[in-house]
Amino acid sequence: MAKRRSFNPDDPLRHADHARPRSRREFIAQGLMMGGGTLLASSLLGSRLAHALSPDLAALTGPGACNILAGAGKIPFICFDLAGGASIAGSNVLVGGPGGQLDVLSTAGYSKLGVPGDMVPGLAEAAPSATSNGDYTDTSLGLAFHSDSAILQGILEKAVTARANTNGAVIPARSENDTGNNPHNPMYGIAAAGARGEFLSLVGSRASESGGNSMAPASMINLELRPTKVDRPSDVSGLVDVGSLSPNAVPILESSFRISSARLGRVDTRLGNPGDANAKDFVRCSYLKAADLAERSAALGNLNPYSDPDIVGPAGIFSTAEFDSDGEFRKTASVMKLVVDQVAGAGTITMGGYDYHTGDRATGELRDLRAGRCIGACLEYAARKGKRLMIYVFSDGSVSSNGRTDDSVNGRGKGEWTSDNQSTAASFFLVYNPGSRPQLYTGDGLPAERHQQLGYMSRDGSVVTASSPAANNVNLLVETLILNYLALHGEQASFSAVLPGHGLGNAALRDSLTAFNPIT
Repeated sequence: MAKRRSFNPDDPLRHADHARPRSRREFIAQGLMMGGGTLLASSLLGSRLAHALSPDLAALTGPGACNILAGAGKIPFICFDLAGGASIAGSNVLVGGPGGQLDVLSTAGYSKLGVPGDMVPGLAEAAPSATSNGDYTDTSLGLAFHSDSAILQGILEKAVTARANTNGAVIPARSENDTGNNPHNPMYGIAAAGARGEFLSLVGSRASESGGNSMAPASMINLELRPTKVDRPSDVSGLVDVGSLSPNAVPILESSFRISSARLGRVDTRLGNPGDANAKDFVRCSYLKAADLAERSAALGNLNPYSDPDIVGPAGIFSTAEFDSDGEFRKTASVMKLVVDQVAGAGTITMGGYDYHTGDRATGELRDLRAGRCIGACLEYAARKGKRLMIYVFSDGSVSSNGRTDDSVNGRGKGEWTSDNQSTAASFFLVYNPGSRPQLYTGDGLPAERHQQLGYMSRDGSVVTASSPAANNVNLLVETLILNYLALHGEQASFSAVLPGHGLGNAALRDSLTAFNPIT
């Protein structure tokens, strides 16, 4: 049999059993489009800004005027949208039966998840890695990974100081394959839970309504918070450029506000009430928010990640060579800089080309490794800045193996990915806390391991749809994630107020879906 070709991380993927890509989402999933695009500068009316203006203007407008709000101080949040159907369960994050991650599946079940019979959890490793438990499991991040996970290897490569204070949870949950129509993206819900930066609410690496490849749940969308597109350092730098107005921008714009306010009182817009008042407020607030924007930009200084020695350089997370050569690293650094520094409240990073059932294993391994490096970079940057961080990783659908192995250098004897399979899908999240590793939830009588895996799989490696509300409903998967974001702040009691009409039942059920105690 002819040896199958493997693909480099930036190579596009074409599958004979898939129609030719037609939509932007399909191009991203197959690696034919890796991000890029034009800059969308932040809207004056969509920003949530923080600093006070001059004392007399602050007195004139009053607190909270024009919805100019301070950053909320919530945990920074980043989600990774692995477009196309990445393998998360089994070969990367371990997923088990009703007893938790280490309630082992059958050998056939692991084979379906790409783990061959001689690498299943529980077997002794002949040459374990430095962080392995010696039995094909690795709990150096709290959350149990397969010790040969490419995502884990990438995370550990970058998150050198962050790993000790990181923990996580996995959610086995089906979602449709190869479609951006899964409402996976939680950004609007995270904003509703209070995430807000000093300068922006949301950023995303795609110019879409969600900021990513997958959609946001329709019930959560708030168009006032549409994410600002950021996928490269120049986008970040451009957010705070006031151009020729500097250094006199603030007094000029404050004067414009006063002049406008004085003249608007003599203008009849002929819109009646409340249209007349609303139109005048719109104009007045544009000047006021512009003044606040100018003042904030001066305080923020240089946001370019290339200029941050913690990100790029001899002591940086990325070397200059790898930062210059890899657009995914530049994209990740741009979003993480804004979110971890709390300039933005939350951000989405879309990585394309995860529809990698190409009949080999090496293609997927290389892409998972790069995703892990990007995830690890975010954790490490949070550690260097002494900031908390929550990272959520999801994909539209998943893949499965027929048991045949790829014995190439990068395949490492693991199962080849041969088809799409939504029954093997899962999402996971990681939480970093500078003070100490987050502790599993103790607010109910369930064993701790039941809070590290929210739901479970059958012995044959398929999601059991009755195991959690999220298991067969992507909207409820997002709700489960938002519940856990609130719980990290000790605010899960406000869940019903944040998401009225939610589908997560009573408080006892929600406790069973909560992974961690609050972190401080």
